[in-house]
Amino acid sequence: MKKFSIILLGVLAILSTSCKSVKEVTYMQNVDDISATILAETGGIPDQTLMPGDLIDITVMATDRLAIQPFNRRMVDFTKGGGYQNADELNFYLVDNKGYIDMPVLGRIYVQGMTKTQLEDYIRDQIYPKYIHEKPAVTVRFENFRISVLGDVKSPDSYIIPNERVNVLEALALAGDLNITGRRDNVLLVRTNADGSRTTARLNLNDKDLILSPYFYLQQNDVLYVEPNSSKAASSVVVPPTASLAISVTGAAISAASLIMTILTYSK
Repeated sequence: MKKFSIILLGVLAILSTSCKSVKEVTYMQNVDDISATILAETGGIPDQTLMPGDLIDITVMATDRLAIQPFNRRMVDFTKGGGYQNADELNFYLVDNKGYIDMPVLGRIYVQGMTKTQLEDYIRDQIYPKYIHEKPAVTVRFENFRISVLGDVKSPDSYIIPNERVNVLEALALAGDLNITGRRDNVLLVRTNADGSRTTARLNLNDKDLILSPYFYLQQNDVLYVEPNSSKAASSVVVPPTASLAISVTGAAISAASLIMTILTYSK
């Protein structure tokens, strides 16, 4: 009976450990409890803000092709399929360290802190009606929208996001997801703001409210860092060679002392 009780306790301990493990690795637990109304009221995808180091493409379009040509840094060729033909990266605009870009005709524009939409509106207002008689369509796109995922994931790296839209879970998916030893309850987000300052936030991937977080959608240059759990961190500790030697010598001394004590005991 006593033996059966010990086995039963062992089984219960294993089961409790398994339940804890499942709870630790499941993303956004009970997310179905969040009502559709609350989800609908959650803020949409934030408009990205321009900052020094951003590489952007600006395209001005209108039916009067000759009139808009001076405002496009790249050549606009309608002879091949009737569309805008890509040139090379030299035709993109790099936001300099002071937050400016230089556009044809319009000259030097301070864009740091502007959203893409604000810059599009600004360029449109500068062109129409001063230079052309038709309100143009202006499109601003990032060419280096980049996020980085580091730490205890399968493929840590920096990733270019072509559509400029990525959330935390999508970013982790790009990195091959967390390893089983990665902490899901304390993911560090480092964000560079338009003024050059930095913001940090701790994200709990297990929490259903993650989907409501203002940090759920990432911005360009965001960095996610996944910490290893305590077991992995402990196993990765490297013992210095001198410490290893000292431990070996101490162990040998203890073994020798034990052997001597044993011999003396049996010799009496």
